[in-house]
Parts: sequence; C-alpha cells; structure tokens
Amino acid sequence: MLVVPPQPLPLFAANSLSDGSFRCLFRRSKVNSSSSRVALPVAAVAREVDDFTKYSGYVFELNPSEEDSLTEYNIAKIAAFYQKKPLIVLRRLVQIGSTLGKWFAVRYLDTVNERADEMFKIRAAELRKILLQLGPAYVKIAQAISSRPDLIPPSYLDELSLLQDRITPFSSEVAFEMIEKELGMPIDVMFSEISPEPVAAASLGQVYQARLRSTREVVAVKVQRPGVQSAISLDILILRYLAGLIKKAGKLNTDLQAVVDEWASSLFRVVKLNAGDGLQTRSTEWSQISDVVVPEMNLALTTRKVLIMQWLEGQKLAGVKDLYLVEVGVYCSFNQLLEYGFYHADPHPGNLLRTYDGKLAYLDFGMMGEFKQEYRDGFIEACLHLVNRDYSALAKDFVTLGLIPPTSDKVAVTEALTGVFRDAVAKGVRNVSFGDLLGDLGFTM
Repeated sequence: MLVVPPQPLPLFAANSLSDGSFRCLFRRSKVNSSSSRVALPVAAVAREVDDFTKYSGYVFELNPSEEDSLTEYNIAKIAAFYQKKPLIVLRRLVQIGSTLGKWFAVRYLDTVNERADEMFKIRAAELRKILLQLGPAYVKIAQAISSRPDLIPPSYLDELSLLQDRITPFSSEVAFEMIEKELGMPIDVMFSEISPEPVAAASLGQVYQARLRSTREVVAVKVQRPGVQSAISLDILILRYLAGLIKKAGKLNTDLQAVVDEWASSLFRVVKLNAGDGLQTRSTEWSQISDVVVPEMNLALTTRKVLIMQWLEGQKLAGVKDLYLVEVGVYCSFNQLLEYGFYHADPHPGNLLRTYDGKLAYLDFGMMGEFKQEYRDGFIEACLHLVNRDYSALAKDFVTLGLIPPTSDKVAVTEALTGVFRDAVAKGVRNVSFGDLLGDLGFTM
C-alpha cells in the first residue's frame, strides 16, 4: 500500500500535536529545515470526507464492544450478530442493489443506443466511484482483478488500478486519535516528527511517515480505516448468501460459499494489522534473496489497528520499466512458494516498490499464504506433467493441489485441460487463457 514519490514527504514536529486544534496543527507545524520537500497529491484531498464514510457510514455505527466481537471470521457469529440489526442489513442490500443495478442498467442502455464504446471510459470511472462508496470488500475484489488484463478491458483496468493506493484518506485527526488510543501514549511521546497528512491511502487504511523519538528511525505508520471491520463482516455475509443463490440458479458444482469463506478468512487477517501466525515476521527471510528488500516491522509498537514498520523509499513499480526486476520478482515468487513455503498473497503494483538502488521491495504483509510441503510437491509435479503434456496426470495434480474436488469427473477435467493447453502450449505460454480454463473447469467439477 505504501508508495513513496521521488521527493519524500516533509516530517512535522510531533510536539505541535499537543495543540487541541488540528487547524492550528497544520498551520504551526515546523517543517524539517534540512529539506524543502513537498507532500503527495493524496494529502491535498485528505480533509475531504471519503466516499466510504459519506455513503456507508451507517454500517459502522457500532459501539466498541460490538466492533470487537467481529474481529475473527466466524460466519455463524456474524449472522447471529446482524440478525439483531435487520434494518442495517436491509439498508445495505438496498444500497448495493440500487447503485450496482443502476450502473448495469445504464450500461445496458448504452448498448441498446449503440453508445457502449463511446461511454466506456465514463462508465469505468463511475464503477470505480461506486466501489469506493460501497467500501473495502468491494474495493478488494476490484484490486484483485485490476492486475488481470486478460479478464477486464483496458479502460476498466486503468480505473480500477487507481483503487490500489489512490483512495481518498479519512481524517488525520481520527487517525492520530486512534494511534494514541491503540499505543496508549501521546503522539509527541512516540514520535519526534510525523507527517500531518497520509502519504498513501487504500481501502483498509492509510500510512504516515514518522520518526521514532526513541531511536530517531524513520518509520511508516499504518492506521486502520474506521468502520472496516463491521463493513467487511456485513458485506461478506451478503456476498456469501448471494454465492449460494448463484450456485443453485446456475447449477454449478463449485462450492462458491467455500470460495467466499476462504477469501473472507484472508481478508480478516489483512484487516487485523497484528494478526498472523508468524508469516509476517518470517517474510524478512526473503531479504536473503539478491536484490529483494523486506521492511522490518516494529512488533512492540503494533496493535490490531496500528502497524509501525521500516520506511522504504522508491518508485511505484507500475510506472517502472525494468525487466531485471521482473526476473527478480519471478525468482522471488518461486522461492516463496517452493523454498520458504509462505508467500505474499497480495502482490499488486501498489504493494511493490523499486528502491532507488534498483531493488525490489515488498510492502503490506497483511495477506500472506502458506504453501505446505504436499502442495509444493504437487506443484512441481504439475509443472512437469504440463511440460510433458500429460493432461491426465495433470488432472490428478489439480486434485492434489485442491484446485478441484476429488469427486470431479476426471475424464471431463482432462478434456478441459487438453482443450486449453494443447494448442496454446505449442504457441507459447502467453497464449494460455486461464479464464477459459477456469470457465471450463467450473462446469466439469
């Protein structure tokens, strides 16, 4: 999530935060005299009310005890919680149905009036704004497909890519109050300097640059966006219900609700900034790989809503043409999967950085995955069977890897794999349509 421009953000004296008025804070804070640095454009809109709060603020009007009860993903517990709040559920359903329904209706009218191509970019921008209004769950879905040019048109790709790290931040006053509450001390005790506005903002939180008073180290301070936990809980409950309806209506063999559960479990771990089974701290092992950088986390100053980690500077990877870093990224990814057995599960361009000395930096380790030994063995075997074009054995590998259930029709799966890979492999990997493959498998499972 953290992306730093060529010119770093100014650090402001944290002792100015003792003034009760944030208006005075922004006016009186003293810029570090060692530079004439400028802030990111995101800071210019930091005082606006973000769309999520403006349009969906009612979703997270919960007291602290209610919010704390939703910190772990338990669909039965979430369902029981919202059974007591039927009006909020109904209002959310109406909001989702009306906003997305209106957008699809307008797109249909564009097609009927033969204006679909002309209005393509406009509708893409409208969809991005709708997703921002609906909140983190829908933004995370958009982020996942924004790095898949094989699935969505370029105009939508450009708009959805803005959701990776260019989202309107929430109030810095709220953020600073949350930092003080979570860490149990005033900001000027923790930091000698801190940026008055976030340097980056995404769907789940935003990041400030600060200097620790105790060590003088420059760090990144990530703060959770208010209302994220309750909004995600409600939206997952709704999405899971819709997944069940789609499965029945489409007579699909795929357990769509299990897919939602898997995704939701990962998302809940992302929201909880100090969550994890050690994978976040173990990720520093990747620094042993040549030209790979992983920021160190300050676990002593990290809570569920605040994360402090080493500050890295560099360029957003999406704007860099560096084929060597592509090789480094591929090599690191395979090492994550096959050597270390745990991996960064959200490597979109907003979470990758090219440092100024030409290294690849990984950021935002909220979504991590573990690749067990049996899966590693199955993955290697699948690669060998693919190279040897043994699609019958490849179908068994898909079962081993958990990509398809054991009850699937192996003959149909083999035919689907053969149909997609047979000609494409001969022409080159770039011709493999994984969208077609997943579609074919969806109907054979």
